[in-house]
Amino acid sequence: MTDADQELDFVEIGRKLFAQNCDFIWAAEKIDGLPPMGPPEIAFAGRSNVGKSSLLNALTGRKALARVAHTPGRTQNLNFFNLGPDLEAPLLRLVDMPGYGYAAVSKEKIANWTRLMKEFLRGRATLARVFVLIDGRHGVKDTDREMLTQLDQAALSYQIVLTKRDEVKLSQIEKTITDAQAVLRGHPAAHPDVIFVSSHKNDGLADLREAIARLMFERDKTVFDRA
Repeated sequence: MTDADQELDFVEIGRKLFAQNCDFIWAAEKIDGLPPMGPPEIAFAGRSNVGKSSLLNALTGRKALARVAHTPGRTQNLNFFNLGPDLEAPLLRLVDMPGYGYAAVSKEKIANWTRLMKEFLRGRATLARVFVLIDGRHGVKDTDREMLTQLDQAALSYQIVLTKRDEVKLSQIEKTITDAQAVLRGHPAAHPDVIFVSSHKNDGLADLREAIARLMFERDKTVFDRA
């Protein structure tokens, strides 16, 4: 990145990016039902009930872009959302993935979701990064570690986003971040920075928007010319 690039205000660019139009466009329950590849995509993965839908709503400043449910396993498809000034030619596509781990559905359904996610992660050329959401109250669990290993094997860039920051004691926040960073050591596809957010209090959302803006700019320096 050049000195001129480093002077860009990616916090403000990220804010403007997520102030754009955003709308649901597609739901896929099978790999052959995915939308055609187009703009860069970022996906949000995480254990069931970790707060993926709440985060999508908070990031885009909408109350009901993604359906929020208290029952684990409510997101049952890969859900795609276009983001940009022109939704027919979006700047970015957001993907809400089914939760892994515990869900109040059959084992067969969970197996189908797992297969869909694995196939999506392996073969989607437009997928720029997966943000792996982890409940900040509980830290990295075995099922999270399995997802990180799977992403390493797919050689797919990913970054940890800790959720529910508002439910963690202030004295524990730094340790929670440090513990998550320690887990990432030895994971070759992992981005080293860990972001801690609260969808309810809007804490950390600017950091996440900034990270996404930087990612998009690194892939295509002209991406924001039409924003």
